[in-house]
Amino acid sequence: MKRFLYASVMTLLLGMISMISAADATGKWVAEMQGRNGNTMKVTFNFKAEGATLTGTVSGRNGDTPIENGKVDGDTISFEVTRQMGGNSFTMKYTGKVSDDKLDLTWSTPNGGTREVSATREK
Repeated sequence: MKRFLYASVMTLLLGMISMISAADATGKWVAEMQGRNGNTMKVTFNFKAEGATLTGTVSGRNGDTPIENGKVDGDTISFEVTRQMGGNSFTMKYTGKVSDDKLDLTWSTPNGGTREVSATREK
């Protein structure tokens, strides 16, 4: 019985510690990146993190696109965005690290490459 109680308390404490140490991705994040023809493009990420679930949108020149399969694991987030281009549908997979008011993201591109950007949280 003591062993069970000890294991239960430890599991609860570890869960609480992981929740405390998790960075909060909730909010509006803005990044500027190089677009076509060298023009700077502004991208906005609007996130809501609830436990291990991440929801929200990615906004760009074509409007808001909802994120799919959003997850939070400590200071790491991941999600997917499905877009349409030239009558074809493609899914980009994003992963990122949240640190205070900075978000470093990497994602897949339709041609099989990857891109990286840093976003800052709007206050």
